[in-house]
Order: sequence, then C-alpha cells, then structure tokens
Amino acid sequence: MTVADSAHRGNSGEALRAVNLAKRYGDEAAVAGITFSTCAGEVLGIVGPNGAGKTTLLEALVGLIAADSGSVIWRGEQLQESSKKEVMFYLPDGVRLYQDRLTAEILSFVASVYRRSARDVARTITAVGLVPALQKRVRELSKGYNRRLLLAVGLLTPQPVLLMDEPFDGFDLRQIRSIIDVIRGEAAKGRTFILAIHQLADAERVCDRFLLLSGGRLRAIGTLEELRAEVALPAGSLEEIFLALT
Repeated sequence: MTVADSAHRGNSGEALRAVNLAKRYGDEAAVAGITFSTCAGEVLGIVGPNGAGKTTLLEALVGLIAADSGSVIWRGEQLQESSKKEVMFYLPDGVRLYQDRLTAEILSFVASVYRRSARDVARTITAVGLVPALQKRVRELSKGYNRRLLLAVGLLTPQPVLLMDEPFDGFDLRQIRSIIDVIRGEAAKGRTFILAIHQLADAERVCDRFLLLSGGRLRAIGTLEELRAEVALPAGSLEEIFLALT
C-alpha cells in the first residue's frame, strides 16, 4: 500500500472521494494535494498533531473555504459547491450555537428544519446524554455538554456524511466511550463519519481507517492492520505508526 489511497472494501462501496484538494496561505501549503475516499457506513479518522492541516482539509472539503485546486466526488458525480451542503454536514470545533437560547430550543428548531419527529429528538437526547442540559442556555453549558449538543444537532441532520472537528474534546474517558458507541451505532446504519482527531488513542478506538496528516501532507491512509504492515510493526499502536511515518 502507498500513500496514494486505499480502496477500503473495494471501489464498489465508495461514496465520497476528494481528489487533489489543495489550499495555500501565501507560501505555506496548508493542504497539499490530498486524495482519499470514504465508504457508506465508514468512520474515517483524519489524524495528526495540531497544525497538521486537519481543519483546513475539512473546511476545503465542505466548501467553507475555497480550495486552490481539487474536486469532491459523490457517488461518481462531481459535487458543485452549491450541492455540498446536501451531502455533508460539518460540525466545527468550539462553536456555540445561539448562545442565549435553551438547549431544548436549539434541538426543537433543528428538528423542525429537518422534519424530525419528537421520538427522533428524544432518542438522540438520550443517546448523547443531554437530558441534564436541556433547560440550560447554550452559553451556560460546559465544554463537554456543548459538544454533546453539537453531536445531537449533527445526528438530527439528514446529510449522509457527517464531519466533526475534534469530537471528543472536553470529554473524560467514560464519556468518550459513550460517544464512540453512538457514532459506531449511526455508522452501522449506513452514515459516513469523517472525524478530525489529534488524540491518536481516541482515533484508534473509533475509526475504521486513518488518514495520517502532517505538515499539510498525506503520509499514509489505511486500516490499522494495513498501516502496521506498511511500517513493519505487527502490534504497533497508531501513535507508533504515526511516528514511524512522519
């Protein structure tokens, strides 16, 4: 396997593909011509240290920033910028939605926009452990509960691909395990997740495949077993593999 790309579960299952995405800021290549694909029901982790280009890659993928080059393919057809929002929903790191509104009001609003039933909302609230925060204003939420709110919003959206930047930031170990179960459960229903994660241990627990990013460049992509074979570390952790490749 090379860094060019990994055909996980075969091309027949490919859903979303990014082709040669690049973004520069002056002389610096924040994202340097990255190509990768995802499958329906897959959890793909974009992993690397702070400053690796993870957020820039997500923002270029969804069209929040204009890429200097590259394209995004959905089920064999190139996505125009105006169509990306129909396929992908992006949850950035650290955002707080409508800070003076109650958590319950935010969820009610999202449910009305996307025509989700009261049962769907209640199920989502329970799944992400948001009940204690429903009558709190968003500005009053702890970092962890704000993260739960963002995840709940994402789960209520209909887009088949959900992108999240640092989804476990603000959670303790037990909470991370709970959220991993939620994500894996949604993926089992066919939804695709693309997660930008700098904590490699968390990525190793939740992701099917890993896109290793450093200095804006794709260093490797594959399952844990594929990456272990690439660096000849049969029992290597994701951290050991990343250090070997970068």
